[in-house]
Amino acid sequence: MVKKAAMLSVAVLFGMQAGLAMAAPNPDTGPGCGLGKLAWSDYQRQKDIAPQVMMATTNGTFGSTTFGISSGTSGCTNDGKIMGDSKTVMFAELNFENLSQEMARGQGEHLASLATLMGIPADQHGAFFAMTQERYTSLVKAGEASPVAMVKAINEAIAGHPVLAKASSR
Repeated sequence: MVKKAAMLSVAVLFGMQAGLAMAAPNPDTGPGCGLGKLAWSDYQRQKDIAPQVMMATTNGTFGSTTFGISSGTSGCTNDGKIMGDSKTVMFAELNFENLSQEMARGQGEHLASLATLMGIPADQHGAFFAMTQERYTSLVKAGEASPVAMVKAINEAIAGHPVLAKASSR
């Protein structure tokens, strides 16, 4: 009985991995990056189901995709949205006072740099400046002012802005 349960568990695990590999369309040659991708990279027909299942299974078994993405190894990169947000927050922390002043004025080089980091195209910086000036008090709340809260509030304001939401690359 225990043997059957163990075999069933293994079958379900491999079935789930196969389902995950087939569920997400991938224009590349398989399931992303990680140890599985590296281990099976020499297989001639990587778009076939079997090597993709083996890549996904290897990655799932060893957790190598998560490690690869967070460390930038195993063929993975870590310069995505999360890292972009970290760069934006770090910039805001280093330049918080200048950003606050420039947001109140609706212009400035620090504010232009922030707009660029947030994916606002140069031709939309004017709209970004006007939005930050118009919503200054809600973006930089007195008593609750922090770079993290400010960046979060600006991201939310961009998402709700009719022009900036469409223009932003995020």
